[in-house]
This record gives sequence, structure tokens and C-alpha cells, in this order.
Amino acid sequence: MSRRSGGAQQAESAAAKRGSRVGLKDIAAELGISQSAVSLAINDKPGVSEETKRNVKEAAIRLGWVPTYAAQALGSSKTMTVGFAPMRPRNDFQDESFMLHFMAGAQTSLSRKGYGLLYRPCLSLEEETRIYRDWARGKRVDAVILVDLRTEDPRPALLRELGLPAVLAGGPDPDNIVPSLSIDDSRVMEMVLTHLNLLGHSHIAYLSGDASLDYCLSRAKAFEEFTVRRGLGLLWIEYTGFGPNQAVEITQRLLGEEEPPTAFIFENETLAAASIRMITEIKVRQSAAGVPSRSYPYNMPATVSFEDSFICEKSYPSITAVHRDAGEYGAKVANLLLKVLRGEQVSGNRRILPPQLIVRESTRIASP
Repeated sequence: MSRRSGGAQQAESAAAKRGSRVGLKDIAAELGISQSAVSLAINDKPGVSEETKRNVKEAAIRLGWVPTYAAQALGSSKTMTVGFAPMRPRNDFQDESFMLHFMAGAQTSLSRKGYGLLYRPCLSLEEETRIYRDWARGKRVDAVILVDLRTEDPRPALLRELGLPAVLAGGPDPDNIVPSLSIDDSRVMEMVLTHLNLLGHSHIAYLSGDASLDYCLSRAKAFEEFTVRRGLGLLWIEYTGFGPNQAVEITQRLLGEEEPPTAFIFENETLAAASIRMITEIKVRQSAAGVPSRSYPYNMPATVSFEDSFICEKSYPSITAVHRDAGEYGAKVANLLLKVLRGEQVSGNRRILPPQLIVRESTRIASP
């Protein structure tokens, strides 16, 4: 027999006497905190601690609280809200700016039509799919923006089952369930490799992100095809899981090989910056110890990042990077979703936004 807290029993009893569902007042009574604190925690607003947020959400699940968003829509069948629940660490915006600008662009387009963007980061695919089920059951959102397509991804089919319209940033969806807007990653990789090859680099390492992500696999495939076509020398493809520490460890290991890479391509700017810092420390020590080689920073391997931000500009050496207008990308994805919500026929995948390679010191001053 399960044991339940007296507070939980009292809260449910109070709700039953009122003939109503469990409310914020009942959660507040269960935890002994104010109703306003519960509201802040439920809506992930500042003003309460992370521990309080966690306790409130656990109590809400325990008591069977369900949000009444549909009632808040003043009788309309629309919530005027678009859901966005990417699998991301809670502090991702502190490390990577692309998603922040993507969301800002999406919100700008959505707000012109009266829609808001509900952001709910998830720590796992299981949590993300649970959120979609909760949103559909509570009529919380009108549609969803998907990112980071995976191999054998269950999300498009799930959203179709739940009746939630969606578009995919990336892709394409191999089952063509959701329309998508993507950047041609094969051309991006070719652009980066052509730049490095013209500088004389033939020993190149690609430190990718996650082997389960469609775009990482697409870039790895393009990397292999280009190097075979050009007949380049030693090549490496490694997966970091987007962890800066993992990127540093892999970079250090590769540099210790008998014939190390003379150029590195990183999945994003945080991986590149973390590795450059480690390489800098090694090269400065070597220069100070009189190790025969060119002096720092001319003894650095070339470095390219697949994401561009102020980190690339402010690092030393500044990092050559692939620049994509994340805000414009987010706006175009949102506009595609608005077409879906208007009932227009939208299907298949569209490739947009040819990126630019911003050449900076990390490839200008490095040579093989």
C-alpha cells in the first residue's frame, strides 16, 4: 500500500469538498508556502529558488493538478501559443547564442499575428515527449516547433497522433510527416573544407556534436565524401556530445599522435573556444621551453567553428566560423508554421539561408 502525506490528503479532500479540481491554493497548502510563490514556480518565473520550483512541480504531479489553459482562452478554441520544448540543458543560453537568436526571430514573427512562444527546455527525449502529451491534453498550445531531428525520431509521428501541428527547423523529416526548413549542411561542410584545403591542410579533424542528431550525421557524411573526393590525408571524426571538456580531451589526444591534425573543425563555438584555450597553454609552454617550432600563435593548428557568435570574435586567436542569421532562420520557421495554422498546404523540405564563412585569425595565422 502506498503511503501519502497528510498534506496531500488534506489538499485533495479540500478540493473534493469544493467540488473542483486541485488548484494552486491546494499546492500552496501542501507545501506551506504562498499561492503567489506557487504561481511563480509553476510558470518558471524568477522570484523563487530552483528548489522551490522543483518542490512545487513535484507536488503538482502528486496532487494531480492540471493547468486550465483552455479556460483561460476566453472561450476560444485557440490558445494563441506555440510550444517550443527542445532537449537542451537548462543553462544552454549561457553557452550558446544561436538558439537564443533563433527564438527571438521566431517570437518576432509569431507576435505579429498575436501568438506567443512557450519555451520549455527538456533534459531528455522522454521528458520532451511527455511535455507534448501534457500540452495536447491540457490544450496548452496550438502548434509546436521542432528542432534537432534524430535518427528514428518518434516526435513527428507522436505530434500527428496528438493532433498538434508542427514544423521542423532542420531535417528533412524522412517520413514527411512535418514540413521542414533546413540549411544545406553538405554545402556548409564543403565550404569549410575547401577553405582549409586551399590553405594547405590535409590532416583535418572534425569534432562533431551528437551521433544521434541528423545534422551531425549529415555533416560527417559530407566530411567523408569531400576528403575521399579530394584525396586528403589523415582524417578524424569524433563525437563530443557537445561537452567542452570532452572536446578538450579529444583535441589533446589527437595532438599527441605521431602525425596530429593541422586543422580542427568544431560543432560550435564553445567547443572551439575551450579547445583553443588548452592548445594555447600547450603552445605557450613549448615556446617558453625552447621546443623547436614557430612561436605562438603561429604554431597553433587552424580552427573553424560551425557556429558564430561574439565568442568567436573575442577569442584569441579569433575563430573562423560559419555564420548563419539565427534570427532570420527562426523568423522563417515561424512563418512556415503560421501558414500551417492558416490551413495552407505545406509539405516537404525547403533549404534556405546560404551561410557565410567568416575568416578570422584562427585560420589566417595558422598554416600546416
